[in-house]
Amino acid sequence: MIGKLELVADQRCTIGEGPVWDAASRTVYWVDVIENAIHALDTSNGKVLSMNVGQNTGSIALRKKGGLVAALQHGFFIVDMRDGSMEQIQDPESDRPENRFNDGKCDCQGRFWAGTMSKKLDTGSGDSGPVGNVYCLDADWRVVKKIDNITLSNGMGWSPDNRIFYYIDSATNTVAAYNFVPETGEISDRRVVVRLPRGFVGMPDGMCVDAEGMLWVALWGGGGIVRWNPSTGDILQRLDMSMPNVTSCAFGGERLDELYITTARLGTDTELCPLAGGLFKVKPGVQGLPSFSFAG
Repeated sequence: MIGKLELVADQRCTIGEGPVWDAASRTVYWVDVIENAIHALDTSNGKVLSMNVGQNTGSIALRKKGGLVAALQHGFFIVDMRDGSMEQIQDPESDRPENRFNDGKCDCQGRFWAGTMSKKLDTGSGDSGPVGNVYCLDADWRVVKKIDNITLSNGMGWSPDNRIFYYIDSATNTVAAYNFVPETGEISDRRVVVRLPRGFVGMPDGMCVDAEGMLWVALWGGGGIVRWNPSTGDILQRLDMSMPNVTSCAFGGERLDELYITTARLGTDTELCPLAGGLFKVKPGVQGLPSFSFAG
């Protein structure tokens, strides 16, 4: 049974995205894409540290050497919120200034995966063709393109045995799965495992995977999160929220039994939904998988 929803940080993000749990410091990191910000909530005292990175923030992940790895407007960066430093690694789309990075995550070998999209879609009502791609940043800082012709790159996750890679291009209204080889990062045999039904309200955005291998998918325009079984395509649970644009989720807490949820104020009547853009927490009734850190 899903527990009571709790607001844990009232940051009022324009587009809050990409929560990441750091077990060592009991901190939740997340980004505000359009406001160029990275936020860090210390769950032990409720204090939030923020950093403006001067460009759109697509996604972040923990780094084994300390600090964060980030997929920003102008490529991959190493970011340290403690001293405000940033080091660019590479911009694989320097020839596409109208694109930016969006969601990203690390795999079990410490590679950082992130996809791009057109900034025309940042308004919530823009139009764009499949001009984005998915890239993998290896520990040696090499960047490899993994998937091309993507319209709105979003959620990523891996099965508990790390043999399946799940991926969302929101424009398709599906969750795709690929065979995944942890040792090499190779993906193959794409198939659709979740297809949103005709007339379904909302489109799939960010995503995480629980310890039972089920997918928790945030719904932009759908006002909640749905738990799907990727083996059958069936809906197992739904968490409804009092705001339309729910963007992503990640498991955290000492036992990984808390779900942290990001939301957006963009495209929202904030008089009706004053908490939109906040970071929320709920006990979903299942445990999640730990976040992996960038090895480079």
